[in-house]
Amino acid sequence: MRILVVAPAWVGDMVMAHTLVQLLEGAEVDVLAPPATAPLGARMPGVSDVHVLDVGHGELGIKRRWRVGRGLRGYDQAIVLPNTIKSALVPLFAGIARRTGWVGETRYGFLNDIRKLDKAAYPLMIERFMALGLPEGALLPAPYPKPVLKNDPANADRALRQLGLNRDKAVAVLCPGAEFGPAKRWPARHYAQVARHLLAEGKQVWLMGSPKDLTDCQSIQADVADGDLHVLAGKTSLLDAVDLIAEADVVVCNDSGLMHVAAALGVSVVAVYGSTSTEFTPPLGDDAQVVRLGLDCSPCFQRQCPLGHLNCLNDLAPERVIACL
Repeated sequence: MRILVVAPAWVGDMVMAHTLVQLLEGAEVDVLAPPATAPLGARMPGVSDVHVLDVGHGELGIKRRWRVGRGLRGYDQAIVLPNTIKSALVPLFAGIARRTGWVGETRYGFLNDIRKLDKAAYPLMIERFMALGLPEGALLPAPYPKPVLKNDPANADRALRQLGLNRDKAVAVLCPGAEFGPAKRWPARHYAQVARHLLAEGKQVWLMGSPKDLTDCQSIQADVADGDLHVLAGKTSLLDAVDLIAEADVVVCNDSGLMHVAAALGVSVVAVYGSTSTEFTPPLGDDAQVVRLGLDCSPCFQRQCPLGHLNCLNDLAPERVIACL
């Protein structure tokens, strides 16, 4: 069997897709992904090849999808993880005989092995991914496979030299960002208090994230004032971030893509949850702890707090995270 997995555009979802890849053991599994997540496919055991679909987020890009699809021949099945119509176009253009996915945006005709999702039966995202790799209604394997990413120590050495870092002290990584929106971001002032605690313990602190997280990281740096603290947000590629996180002793983060990266690398994780739920996308590592308040209004799964107060994160005291550390 040759199977093409059409992968998600979010980093965390891409990492969780490795549960499906492991379920398909014995098949030749290739991945089709956008540039933002495609690099992770090369770090997943069991993935044979990664194809990049360079179409902008929200862009239809029919001609590019057609060209990519016509270049992908010989697959027995495509498993389409995103729920959009456009994500089903490449397998259709590729003429893949069996095209599997959830109904999503009413994708009848685009997919021909189409499933109706029972959210109660599959509350976890990884369950929804794995279910598409099995005959409809089949029982999922137990225990569930956990996502795994391979790190590259040589690339970590290169990144350390380039960024002027070393391993002379234990490393704590703080990731204050979350691409989905502010309702997943613990306040920078709380991260600063955790950073001061870690520095007082003799650790070095690396602040990591995308360029969008630079302002929060700089705010944490200004609040801490001094110490062995380094702002790396916006200075690393995704794979550099993977390899640097693999060097960490602990990662403190929001429910974010880098949380799932750290968990898949086997690093100790303390994750802060606000608007989202561990019943849907928990950190799946063997050494992961979750801190949340569990207010009546959460999880709301909104990008912005619909009540305007963000109490689920503002009122979550740094001492809770420090206790986990």
